Amino acid sequence: MMKKTLTVFTPAYNRGYIIKNCYDSLCRQTCKDFVWLVVDDGSTDNTAELIKEWGKNDNGFEIRYIYKENGGMHTAHNTAYENIDTELNVCVDSDDYMTDDAVEKIINCWNECKSEHLAGIIALDINPNGKVIGKELPAGITETTLIGYYENGGAGDKKLIYRTDVINSVPPYPVFEGEKYVGLAYKYHLVDKKYKLHILNEPVCIVDYQEDGSSMNMYRQYLNNPKGFAFLRKTEMLCTGSKKRCFIECIHYVSSSIISKNKHFINESPKKFLTVCAIPFGSY
Repeated sequence: MMKKTLTVFTPAYNRGYIIKNCYDSLCRQTCKDFVWLVVDDGSTDNTAELIKEWGKNDNGFEIRYIYKENGGMHTAHNTAYENIDTELNVCVDSDDYMTDDAVEKIINCWNECKSEHLAGIIALDINPNGKVIGKELPAGITETTLIGYYENGGAGDKKLIYRTDVINSVPPYPVFEGEKYVGLAYKYHLVDKKYKLHILNEPVCIVDYQEDGSSMNMYRQYLNNPKGFAFLRKTEMLCTGSKKRCFIECIHYVSSSIISKNKHFINESPKKFLTVCAIPFGSY
């Protein structure tokens, strides 16, 4: 059997009540040049039974299922990247689903733009009503970095399709004892240092934020995972080209360091002077 081009991977934790939307959207794809990889992050509901049952169907695409102990979204991404063998990959969360022609758009776009200096494709997310999440991608240019998009006025979640060799060329997400969250932007910003993303200014994913999802509970994540957030802030201090953005990251770094009771945060900061300046703001 010829190897597929794309892996659609879905981290899942107790999402048996909604993951069928994702599955159904994959069944509707106009192009079946993909594999669906579900990484079950320790679910205790019927997620496993659903995925295994769907795997018996004549879907037109392969379903792969991996179960792991609960460790948080970033550890599910680590597991996914360790097991992907296709040229491209894209994460579609368990409460989201793809537009019917998403795979076809992605593969056609990549066949046209493929280049060694490109890490992959950045495309649009929309909500269930068809409205673009945040802002559309910039018109008049064909390439951007992820951090460059946001530093130039971009906003909202975007769908990131990465070359598997590129995303695996940077270190995996770290794991901090007692915590279950590290921002996914860590790897993306490291990739930004060497590569750009081709702009596909079309929707490929419908985002349906749930009350139990990470995006809707970010403040709680911030309080419960300060080491993970401090780690991400240090990375973003080094990756941003904006002095203002760097100072904001320092403020957040100070705040997370105080929450985690890290007395050595100044010495551990890659921007020590700015970190000291940020202490009054991060302590507030």
